[in-house]
Amino acid sequence: MVSFGSQVDFSVPHIKIRNLNKYYEVQGKSVHALKNINLDIPEGKIFGIIGKSGAGKSSLLRTLNGLEQISEGHIHIHQQDLAELKHAELIQLRQRIGMIFQHFNLMSAKTVWENVALPLKVANYPKHEIETRVNEVLQLVGLGNKSQNYPSQLSGGQKQRVGIARALVHHPEILLCDEATSALDPESTSVVLSLLKEINQKLGITIVLITHEMQVIREICDQVVVIEHGEIVEAGEVWSVFSNPQQNITQELLNLEQLELPFSLTPEIIADSSHSILKLRYASSVQHAPDLKVIFEQFETPVHLYQSHIDSIQNHLVGSFIVAIPDLHIDTTLLQQKLKQYIAQIEVIGYARPAY
Repeated sequence: MVSFGSQVDFSVPHIKIRNLNKYYEVQGKSVHALKNINLDIPEGKIFGIIGKSGAGKSSLLRTLNGLEQISEGHIHIHQQDLAELKHAELIQLRQRIGMIFQHFNLMSAKTVWENVALPLKVANYPKHEIETRVNEVLQLVGLGNKSQNYPSQLSGGQKQRVGIARALVHHPEILLCDEATSALDPESTSVVLSLLKEINQKLGITIVLITHEMQVIREICDQVVVIEHGEIVEAGEVWSVFSNPQQNITQELLNLEQLELPFSLTPEIIADSSHSILKLRYASSVQHAPDLKVIFEQFETPVHLYQSHIDSIQNHLVGSFIVAIPDLHIDTTLLQQKLKQYIAQIEVIGYARPAY
């Protein structure tokens, strides 16, 4: 497993995490939920944390606003160390950090307007300031005409937009999103993700979101870390991680191994094997799409294309080919060297006798 125990440094950090560990007591036993997390989250970016259920991503997110106390290590937000803040200072910091929840957490007996206004009322803001700000954020999320509705009268996507408005009402500099789209249908998910991206671009707010869905990461995130068993196992810009995933967990989350081929693969060469089946992964800027003629000429043998996929992520083309080569002992290291300008990764995924 790759260790990122020293540092994951993307740029000047808005949030700086160093040597973070979190332990829970469960039935008299200590559970190590977060293991030596070191992470820099840049200001004004959308930062994704992805992992399977139980990987530790929710625990990590909740440490960022003090909802979970850290066991060891430090979290700095604009040079403020959370562990050194007094109770009143922590409350002030939380007002600069908005939280969006998976299941909306709206009060059913209050209107949309009252739900959004509640944090300002609790903080004793003047009535005229509350009125102005609540109306502003409701317009921002496209719910100005729903202010007097109750949550029961809203769709799931509308409820989540109320949650976003409530999170924005304090003029936060950071938004934390806890599986903000996992309870939504695809159409509502698309609307909410577009809204989060718009908020990031218009207001410059740093957004940290956790999810178990790579599609969410692909749609709006600038950078991503993959967490497994409480450890960061992979990190980078989204286009880079998608084009050349290093860890099995990342490949599983990307569903890269779901092949639909017109023949059966064997992991080893058997009597009727005639071809090596290769997967080639690549990434390039949109302006410099890979030249297939140049790529296939490097094989110096017929190349049969069986599957291809291409996607556009962060102004990069990210894709893969599945090809059959009539060579059972192909030197992938040499081929990788010859194609390094075009191909990020070459892998022999099996052997077969394709039917032509």
